[in-house]
Amino acid sequence: QSAQQVQTQATEAMAEPAYTVPASRQRTAAETEEYQRVSSNVGKGLAVIQEELHRMRIATKAQVESIAIQKEVKDMMKKRVDLLEEIPKMPDFLVALRPHTVWEKTPVKLFCTVEGNPRPIVKWYKGGVPVDPLSAPGKYKIESKYGVHSLIISRCVVSDTAEYSAVATNQHGTATSKAMVTVKRPSGAGESCQLGLVPHLTEIHPSKLEVTLLERFPVSFGVEGSSISLTCSMVVVPDLPNVPPLAQWYRDDTLLKPSNLVEMSVGGGAASLTLPQLAKDDEGLYTLRIFTKDGTAEHSAYLFVSDAPAAVKGAPGAPMSVKAYDVNSDYVLVAWKPPNTVNEAPITGYFVDRSVTGTDSWVQCNPAPVKVCKFPVSGLGVGHSYYFRVRAVNSAGISRPSRKSSKVTAIDAAESQRLQGVPSAPGKIVATRNTKSSVFVQWEAPQHLKNLLGYYIDGRVVGAKEWFPCNHKPFRHNRFVVHGLIPGESYVFRVQAVNIFGLSEESQESSPIAVEPALATPSAPYGITMLSCDGSSMTLAWKKPKHSGGSKVNAYYIDKRDADTLVWKEVNLAAVTERICTVDNLTEGTFYEFRIQAANLAGVGLPSAPSMPLKCEAWTMEEPGPAYDLGFREVRGQSLVLLWKAPVYTGASAVTGYFVDMAKKGSSEFVTLNGDPVSHRYLQVTGLEEGSSYVFRVRAVNSEGVGKTSELSEPVCAKALPGTTEIVAGVDEETGDVFLSFEACEICETSKFEWSKNYKPIGDCPRATITAKGRTSRLTFTNPDKDDLGRYSVVVTDTDGVSSSYTLTEDALNTMLELSYAIRHPVVPLKHNLNYEILEKGHVRFWLQAVKLSPSVSYRFIVNDKAVTSGEGQKISHDVASGVIQMTVDHFTRANEGTYTVQINDGKAKTQSSLVLVGDAAFRQTQNERFSHLVSTAGPHFSEYLDFTVTEDCTVMLTCKVANVKKDTAFHWYKEDDEIVPETAPNVMSGSCALPLPLFSRKDQGVYKAVLSDDKGKDTSVFDISGKVFDDIINAIARNAGASASELVMQCTPEGIRLQCYMNYYTEEMKTVWKHKESKIASSEKMRIGGTAEMAWMQICDPSDKEKGHYAIEISDGVTTHTRTFDLSGQGMTLPPRLNIPDVCFAPDRGRVVGGLPDVVTIMEEKSLSLTCTVWGEPTPEVTWFKNEQEVASNEHTRVTFDGGKFASLVINKVTTDDSGKYSINVRNKYGGEFVEITVSVYRHGEPIPEPKLGQPRTAAAAAAAAPQAQPVPPKSPAPAKTPTPSKPQTPAQSAKSPTPAPSPGTKSPTPPRSVKSPTPPRFMKSPTPPRK
Repeated sequence: QSAQQVQTQATEAMAEPAYTVPASRQRTAAETEEYQRVSSNVGKGLAVIQEELHRMRIATKAQVESIAIQKEVKDMMKKRVDLLEEIPKMPDFLVALRPHTVWEKTPVKLFCTVEGNPRPIVKWYKGGVPVDPLSAPGKYKIESKYGVHSLIISRCVVSDTAEYSAVATNQHGTATSKAMVTVKRPSGAGESCQLGLVPHLTEIHPSKLEVTLLERFPVSFGVEGSSISLTCSMVVVPDLPNVPPLAQWYRDDTLLKPSNLVEMSVGGGAASLTLPQLAKDDEGLYTLRIFTKDGTAEHSAYLFVSDAPAAVKGAPGAPMSVKAYDVNSDYVLVAWKPPNTVNEAPITGYFVDRSVTGTDSWVQCNPAPVKVCKFPVSGLGVGHSYYFRVRAVNSAGISRPSRKSSKVTAIDAAESQRLQGVPSAPGKIVATRNTKSSVFVQWEAPQHLKNLLGYYIDGRVVGAKEWFPCNHKPFRHNRFVVHGLIPGESYVFRVQAVNIFGLSEESQESSPIAVEPALATPSAPYGITMLSCDGSSMTLAWKKPKHSGGSKVNAYYIDKRDADTLVWKEVNLAAVTERICTVDNLTEGTFYEFRIQAANLAGVGLPSAPSMPLKCEAWTMEEPGPAYDLGFREVRGQSLVLLWKAPVYTGASAVTGYFVDMAKKGSSEFVTLNGDPVSHRYLQVTGLEEGSSYVFRVRAVNSEGVGKTSELSEPVCAKALPGTTEIVAGVDEETGDVFLSFEACEICETSKFEWSKNYKPIGDCPRATITAKGRTSRLTFTNPDKDDLGRYSVVVTDTDGVSSSYTLTEDALNTMLELSYAIRHPVVPLKHNLNYEILEKGHVRFWLQAVKLSPSVSYRFIVNDKAVTSGEGQKISHDVASGVIQMTVDHFTRANEGTYTVQINDGKAKTQSSLVLVGDAAFRQTQNERFSHLVSTAGPHFSEYLDFTVTEDCTVMLTCKVANVKKDTAFHWYKEDDEIVPETAPNVMSGSCALPLPLFSRKDQGVYKAVLSDDKGKDTSVFDISGKVFDDIINAIARNAGASASELVMQCTPEGIRLQCYMNYYTEEMKTVWKHKESKIASSEKMRIGGTAEMAWMQICDPSDKEKGHYAIEISDGVTTHTRTFDLSGQGMTLPPRLNIPDVCFAPDRGRVVGGLPDVVTIMEEKSLSLTCTVWGEPTPEVTWFKNEQEVASNEHTRVTFDGGKFASLVINKVTTDDSGKYSINVRNKYGGEFVEITVSVYRHGEPIPEPKLGQPRTAAAAAAAAPQAQPVPPKSPAPAKTPTPSKPQTPAQSAKSPTPAPSPGTKSPTPPRSVKSPTPPRFMKSPTPPRK
């Protein structure tokens, strides 16, 4: 058989017999169908289970493989780390420094992590300067643990604001990380900040602080009435801002306590004691005792207090230690200690004074001094409190009062016993921030409790006078929360203790505290959304924290991570101030998560919840991205204003508008509020249901379509804040400024008013200024016009949405502008303008009438640009009822002619009216009226009033004519009400009187008066020499002087050349002009211009070729100009012979003063005066000093020195008023010299410093400097020869030039000879040497 057949037979033999289903188990057709259906479903379920098992097997295998791979990686990394440890590496910062902003007196810690091989060394720097912990013990602490390096600044001050850097260095390189630390000082001018810390009220245990005293106060000296501070500097470790060391001050082993006479402070590395009002009671041994970890640190020094200067010389010092004993209901025994007397007369007694508490007046208790150091004071009021003081008496006078005693209350013994049972006042009280309407108040318990029942707490608004109760039932604990306060307002508090005997005295007031929420870190931001993405960066936005922590959120910090990792990485080291940030350096296609932390003044808050995973994928859509930062303003019961910001991603074209959708809170049915897109980024929503809450969303639109929907806004309730007010437009009643004003219903310490126009911030705009005071802010328009029309809004930051708006229309603006003009330009309406009428006796009345005058009206009459007042000669008055203002002039003369003006100010309203009264008609009429009156009375009178004339010799004469006089008629001259007695008595019988004013100048200005009187009557004439009258007199003098002026003559002086013009009289008030080559000359060091009473001169110092030419002087009298000339050109002359002038005028080696002397010296009595100058000359000059033209001799009081031939000095020791005068120095050698003058004024202590001006010598001797003579030895006598007074030139006419002298030996000087006498009357003559200007 074949192998196949054998195999088939074997298989059949091995096969089991076919299975036959028993009849009992056979199924019907229906049962078979059901069986097949169930088997099919079970098969499918088994298939699913098999697939799940297969997937789990694969996942388990992958996990096992992953674990194996991770283990292998760890093993590899361990080997790699071991390998890397052997590889050199330069330093690298794994965690860099981060900037910090902290409060003053709080600690800050800077830390970083750095790697490198070998391990780097880290050094710290502040502003590029190494930080040395030893330079300020306890301030800096540098640590390095586990690879983290840190710098701790234990107690920051404002000066710690700087850039800090950590520099890591090893042998392979250097790495640097920098960060800015900003230390802020809270509002309150350096007061300690309150960051929500619980005030430290209990004394710290002395073992907790290490205190080392550094600089200690020395033995000190003070004077009664002054202040002094005793200070010890110290190092405290640890130096905590709210835990100062315990310091106690003692005087003579008596513990001192703070009061208005003793001020103590501990902190800032120093302990100080200040005594603001020293008294001799304060003298003693002062000890500072500081409790330290090892016990106490002490330092003592004595303070001496001397008597203050007595009000009366020789009076005793003030008594001391005034105390009251045996206090009763109507008397008290006052005792004291006597003062020490050394040089004063013996004390003869004491006066005791008392003062009622709360007043500043003192009443003397004893009519006569008591000789013992105690006195019973009686007559006190029961229940009244008093202070006492004592004054000592001796033969010289009464001392200064002693320091007042402690307060003494006059009560009987029973009442005193009751009061002894009253508890003492509570101790230090501290108020801290709690919530926006409450304050947390704490205080120290009284030292003597005496069955205490509780406390009453009182509050007061800062600036108010009235207190209000905070509780109406005694509160048992020494801490209390005061509720119901006004947000943003500042309060102070006080506490009283109460027991069965009554109330204690009030505690000291707390420091002012503003009602603000306690400072804390802000809550987490939320609502992180993506605004744009370009494939490598994302722009994110988020919503601000719901709770700011009581301070404005001023920084945000962003962290990121891959969506499949757990490690967060910092995005920004520097703070982000806006709620939008672009995160760069991202990987395209990767999912990222972000979280954000907010920061305020209290620190950095908790991070937000991670955002949804955001895929970094570039946006390519043509529609715009989402708008963001939806916010609300002006929320009211039926309306609000919604604002948003434009999308960051604009799409294929610019954004052209926005749609706004609204839905009720909890509903998904949104309604579009605007049918057409709005182009601006705000929308006023109306038609709301008051009390309902709504949410909003915004969609941006461009030419391609509608973009992404923004995130939903926060739900907002359509309900106005309690006390909501609106913007008010008005006009300032004082200034007329047009303004918009808003008063906030809620405000806090950090709130600001932010104004907008059409919801765009105004900022610093020249068209308007913004001011804020308390709860009110005002926007004032500078120059309002149509450009200022629009919708103005204001929002108050750091509040619950306090805001308002106002639409300024053209009609409203015009109305306010009209009112503004009326306020700024008010006018007093007049019935009649200024007029005049002539009354009897020749009086003239000037008057006007206003429609209405108020009692506060003010006015003034101005005559010829000069204000006049009521006085002799005129009377000014007004009547409020009739509105008449008038002035009556008694004697109207030609001097009274001119322009009369009345200026009226009535409140803010003003007006003025003028009248010009010039002409003979009015003058004649007044004269006739007056003359008729005088003739009828037959009394003495002036037939011609005072006037002036100028004589040929330029003497001013005041003249008048009199009538109806007799021999016993008296005539008197006055100037400014001071009588003038002329050398020649007036002769009234001659019919005229004259008062000469020789040498007339500005000093003669004033009001002159002539008074004529006898038994029949009296008459007065007044003449005011000022203004135009003074100018007329000067012109008249110039007319005569100019006519008498000689031609210019030349004189050689030690300084150079002097041109002189002699005339009858010269004064600097005359209008004189010097010219050189037709150019006006101004006085200078080179060209000095001056004059004496008889001549005008010009000094040319050190002449050269430039000074050649034609010189002229012009004297103007207002009508005619008088010119005199001199030609310094020379004829065919060149230098040398230097203008044909003697060589001495040009001698380069002559003696002279190089510099160092002033023109005027003003010095106080008892001081020392040193006049020192540098002189020069070849050969060395001789130096002579003069006082009032008398040579000064060297003695103990006045020392004269001349050192090295260069330095000349005159030293006066302890000057007196006798040393005042004109000093001069004469420096001279054989080539010539120089004469320099100095005016010295000495004034007494306490007198006002005299006005510096060039004085005159006391002796009226006229000295003139003569031309120097070339002699081998100069004359020692400094008195120069007198310059002759020239005669008036005879031959040359005024217009002719002065002849130029020929350079021949026989030519005479143009100066007139001595023998010719000047026709000018003799006058006081100054030295022709000009003073130094």
